[in-house]
Amino acid sequence: MHSVVRPNAWVALKLPSGSTKVLQIAPNTTISLGKYGNVSSNLIIGRPYHLTFELQDKLPDENFSRLRVVPASELHAEAIAEEEAAGCSTPAAGAADAVISATDGEEFSLFDDKGNVVARSNHEVIDENARQTLTQDEIEELKREGNNAGKDVIAKLLLSHTALDQKTSFSLAKYKLLKTKKYIRRFQVLPIDVANFAHWQLEERDANKIMDMRAEMIGLVGCWGNVHFGGDDVLLEDPKASTAQGEEACLPVNQDLLQGRWLVVDDTCGLLVAAMAERMGVLYEDEGKEAEGQTEEQNGAAVEQAATATEPQELQVRPAVPEPVGQDNADTEMADASTTPVKRQSDGKPKQQKPRPSDFAIPYSQTNSITVIHGASQPNLSLLNYWGFDITSPNHPPHPLLNHLLNLTWLQLLKPELDTSYSTPPLTATPETLASWKPSRRGNFHRKRRRYARIRHIVDSTRAGNFSGLVCASTMDPISILRHTLPLLAGGAPVAIYAPTVEALAAVSDCFSVPRRTAWVSGNVPEIEGLSHEELERWEGNERFPLNPTLLQGVSIQTSRARRWQVLPGRTHPLMTERGGADGYVFTAWRCKPAEGKVAAKGKFKRRKVETESEAATPA
Repeated sequence: MHSVVRPNAWVALKLPSGSTKVLQIAPNTTISLGKYGNVSSNLIIGRPYHLTFELQDKLPDENFSRLRVVPASELHAEAIAEEEAAGCSTPAAGAADAVISATDGEEFSLFDDKGNVVARSNHEVIDENARQTLTQDEIEELKREGNNAGKDVIAKLLLSHTALDQKTSFSLAKYKLLKTKKYIRRFQVLPIDVANFAHWQLEERDANKIMDMRAEMIGLVGCWGNVHFGGDDVLLEDPKASTAQGEEACLPVNQDLLQGRWLVVDDTCGLLVAAMAERMGVLYEDEGKEAEGQTEEQNGAAVEQAATATEPQELQVRPAVPEPVGQDNADTEMADASTTPVKRQSDGKPKQQKPRPSDFAIPYSQTNSITVIHGASQPNLSLLNYWGFDITSPNHPPHPLLNHLLNLTWLQLLKPELDTSYSTPPLTATPETLASWKPSRRGNFHRKRRRYARIRHIVDSTRAGNFSGLVCASTMDPISILRHTLPLLAGGAPVAIYAPTVEALAAVSDCFSVPRRTAWVSGNVPEIEGLSHEELERWEGNERFPLNPTLLQGVSIQTSRARRWQVLPGRTHPLMTERGGADGYVFTAWRCKPAEGKVAAKGKFKRRKVETESEAATPA
């Protein structure tokens, strides 16, 4: 994750009212903070995250508000002062005898000669509106003046309150906090991580879009799914297939290289994929590598510019020379060869171009990858746009997810022969025939061959199995998902399924109950007689046994919800105004490989000597 705000990056602005505003920081634009004012985006770009900014008053010759970084000592000044006062103050001798205080449950009252109550203790209810002398018009006038980022308004409100001395310390702190949230002109810039984004989507946007998945559920799914960094990238070598070669030139699947892969069924518009990618380290771009690449590019441009400036005038303008482009490596965006100039170095020599990979080169990593199964023509991962990844972009700029995110449909997983993009053989053409085509036709030719190679690799590697875990958050029936995905998991792989309600997960848990497993092992299922071990793993099930009950162990259903508490002396209780909606539940289990044949105990056993009754009755 980047440590500073970059141009066109998505950030979360935390306002004093407690709300969060997610927006993209575009250069040379104005950011509206509602009633708190407007700020220029250029004042935020390049600043570190987690800073608290304060909107200062506009200068006479400027049309925007400048920002001031609020130090931590100012943010926590009251707490520091209270701690220092509590540690330094000591009651004087005899002062306790001069103070009359009410014990718990008691209340003092003052009566006149006629018996009327003229004063009570601080337990009385204070009407704040009646005790505030400032009118609403005066408050609005103070807000329009905009002095000292709203701190003057708060100070005058406190000074104009006639019953401020009658408030308890808790009531006074609560009153000041409410006025600070309402009038102070401050905001905090936070990065868009999965936790901040999920809270914003759940509280202020559409919770149904992410299936009411709270931060606690995201953490449980990631932990019980054992999602972690799966190893360094392992890329397959380029087969360097020519355009005259067909499917025989495709690279076969090497199961020894397939490690650290997770199978995902995501109906949360990409939030689950983003949470897994964050744990695997492929969600954010490496700031160090990016800065190093930019430095090298700037240095190279500076050297080339300096060399060009020292050349004679007649050498600075060079005619366009056609670039020799291999016909086998043409691309969709490649222009006509007759109009492509040759790139030259500062010394005037032709620059060596990096050869393009062949059509059957596989760009995906064999480790640390996420394979998404979806039911549409394309997966709905629209929320990944907040992290700079667009699944619909055919020519995507470099991003860590490009080589680690694979997707296929349920049709390609179950019956790939019915999918035309997988079963149709790739196009072939000789170099002479390819040279006679137009550039657009050549581009389509290479694009279809690359698509065929990638789809075939994704489908074949997924059907080969050996996945490290299964993570689901879908509206589909969990039983139907497990029926086709459990055979693809390696032994000991965890399974974590999220659902907003518990009924669907309870039905799955019942499929792996002890009575069903006992009936299965006892041979009470005539449909499985004579089936091999692999056939039992892929058994379709029946009404009595929807799934093979021996494929999972340690089945459980759990939930968790972190409630906010008000912790004060004598006032410790959970807040009653929590958000409603579904709590969410997580089904967890582990994939097991049933042993073939019967299990027999082996080893040396010592027979226990038992004294008979006759031996006990015989006298010594």
